[in-house]
Amino acid sequence: MKKAGIQSSSSQLPISPSVGFGPQPDLVSSRGGAPARQQLPFSVIGSLNGVHMFGQNLEVQLSSAKTEDTTVVWKSFHDSITLIVLSSEEGTSELRLERLLQMVFGAMVLLVGLEELTNIRNVERLKKELRASYRLIDSFLGDSELIGDLTQCVDCVVPPEGSLLQVKELRPREGETHEHGHQASFESYGRLFPPLTHLGSHCRPCSGLPTRSRPASLTQEALSGFAEAAGTAFVSLVVSGRVVAATESWWRLGMPEAVLLPWLVGSLPPQAARDYPVYLPHGSPTVPHRLLTLTLLPGLELCLLCGPRPPLSQLDAQLLERWWQPLLDPLRACLPLGSRALPAGFPLHTDILGLLLLHLELKRCLFTVEPSGDKEPSSEQRRRLFRSFYTLVTATHFAPEPGQPEEKAEEVVHRAQVPRACYLVLGAEEPGTGWRLVALQLGPRRLLLLLSAQSPTHGLRGLATHTLHALTPLL
Repeated sequence: MKKAGIQSSSSQLPISPSVGFGPQPDLVSSRGGAPARQQLPFSVIGSLNGVHMFGQNLEVQLSSAKTEDTTVVWKSFHDSITLIVLSSEEGTSELRLERLLQMVFGAMVLLVGLEELTNIRNVERLKKELRASYRLIDSFLGDSELIGDLTQCVDCVVPPEGSLLQVKELRPREGETHEHGHQASFESYGRLFPPLTHLGSHCRPCSGLPTRSRPASLTQEALSGFAEAAGTAFVSLVVSGRVVAATESWWRLGMPEAVLLPWLVGSLPPQAARDYPVYLPHGSPTVPHRLLTLTLLPGLELCLLCGPRPPLSQLDAQLLERWWQPLLDPLRACLPLGSRALPAGFPLHTDILGLLLLHLELKRCLFTVEPSGDKEPSSEQRRRLFRSFYTLVTATHFAPEPGQPEEKAEEVVHRAQVPRACYLVLGAEEPGTGWRLVALQLGPRRLLLLLSAQSPTHGLRGLATHTLHALTPLL
């Protein structure tokens, strides 16, 4: 059970997974949508906040604490909002809870804006505005099939074409201008939307991105053509909260919005089309933009990030049919990829029960627990094992090493090319008992595997190395 409390420097704000406020001035959400009567008493939340403020007055930063069965983490943002999370789950790490709080605050900024959170003028108004973030925050507390909230990498799937290359960035044609009109439902935002081109200075650098000389797939070509026709460079295809394909500009969005935007789309109830105001916590935290979504097939959505134009009415059925009707079969092939991540028929060793592949430079990841789904453990348990193992290897085995000024550049390159590995055996090490978890890092890629009990420990590194080489062309 996890519970989280959020308070501001001036007053506390209530929130609950049932989208209702209690009489106490707390912002509280519990995993699984627990009703308000099961939440932490106000006295406990007040004590947790009080001890944190007491430390601040003494210039002591209280970041975490542990009891016999509970871990508590505090984190302050912009000297205005303090988030508190408690977890009684066995083996929960501080790293995992800290990243959870970062995602919760990012969700608040995404849907409310940083100005409202750092300059609170009307608490009751802010309470109402924060209701928009309930569903997204609750999705972080539940048993999600995604893992980007922990890895801080975008959850992706490999399309049937077999690669996660981005399409080339589009530029307006000569003579084209971007007017600052807006559709009727967004008239109140009309004065706030600047041209989206200013995002370029806030995006992540594209070092390590695939070069434009590599051939684009049919899906990528359609995405490129549709983006140009729609007048925005920020377009992606999303299935079940995972990115199937995207333009270069979309891939270059900074964190955490690169993770939050597809996660938000995946958490919303199905709709044929949406016109959603969003803030970008890194790129544009105080000026809203528009997130347009169009359902191409049930579960597969086309997402556009734009300014005041184009109006949603401009993206009519004729425009969609022009670019996507010829690709109906490839689009249908993307639908089962939501939880599988890899194309059907991709060869994996029979001992593999799940994998997590991260590209640490591109900030993308592939995650699936679908292989050998008829075997133990269950999918939910597999996801828990991956989350625990990821935090272990990230905080302990593959933690960033302090830079050494006297180290030569060629030595740094050589060290990056040397694979690093570790493994964990759950249960006895004899063949046929327990499960095996192995992690391998080579260059910018890190691979985590969950293997069946039949996999011998002496062969874990070799199996991980072979699997990583097979997956490298995909990500």
